[in-house]
Amino acid sequence: MAKQARRQKEKRSNNNLRINIINSDSHKALFSVKFTKFTLILVLSLFILLLIVGTYLVTSRTAVKYTIPGYPSAATKQMAVENVIKIDSLERIIEMWSMQLTNIQRIVSGREPVAMDSIAQRKNDGTIDAASREMYAKDDSILREEILKQERFNISYNTKKKIEQIEGLHFFTPVKGIITEDYNKAINHPFVDIAAAVNTIVYAVLDGTVVYAGWNDDTGYTIQIQHDNDIISTYKHNEKLLKSVGDKVTAGTPIALVGNTGNLSTGSHLHFELWHKGEAVDPTLYIKF
Repeated sequence: MAKQARRQKEKRSNNNLRINIINSDSHKALFSVKFTKFTLILVLSLFILLLIVGTYLVTSRTAVKYTIPGYPSAATKQMAVENVIKIDSLERIIEMWSMQLTNIQRIVSGREPVAMDSIAQRKNDGTIDAASREMYAKDDSILREEILKQERFNISYNTKKKIEQIEGLHFFTPVKGIITEDYNKAINHPFVDIAAAVNTIVYAVLDGTVVYAGWNDDTGYTIQIQHDNDIISTYKHNEKLLKSVGDKVTAGTPIALVGNTGNLSTGSHLHFELWHKGEAVDPTLYIKF
């Protein structure tokens, strides 16, 4: 029994560790701590865990992350956002051209044109299948061949015909939203207000050139575009402008972000004006909001 007790005591003593800090001159113990091997392993594990967590927080929540090779900078992120906007604009323009070509082919063949909004709605609902896309591609090829045959000996083939009347133009919707105040000249409101969420993209309604882009105390960030046929479109109360004076834009190009800027704004919306030959016209007669 004595031998067994002695062995257990020696085993316990082998598991115990002590750290002493002693004054070299007086040999007096200044600090002493006693622990087991299990305690040492536990403390080291906690230390390593805290080191990993601390390193993650420092590299993910502070400016240190920008020093990591391959981490995108603020300029890179901004460039990515701008590229996404450009791609979205190009996709919208291509879709609009495809719709217009399809309708021209239907008109030439004596059929009723398909409403632009119905095609767009079907695309958003995901109901345009592969067969429909193949049909549109086939119609487009037939139309191209027909036009080439008709214009083969036409000397005015490359002459652009200018449309004088506003009714002959196809306008791109500047922003999808709800009209909160209609066009009404009688109450000195020759424009429309379209409610939309902040930072919703605002698009140019026609091809043109930006003639004004800046800040106004009453209307906030405002942009104005001069189009052909004496048409001017104005977009007010924006959160941010994406184009500058002198920039050329096409229909469907992102030009601003919806906001609530200016003293006259009472909520997030787009104030939209359409002018033809110096007179304000009702945008809802030509644009589907």
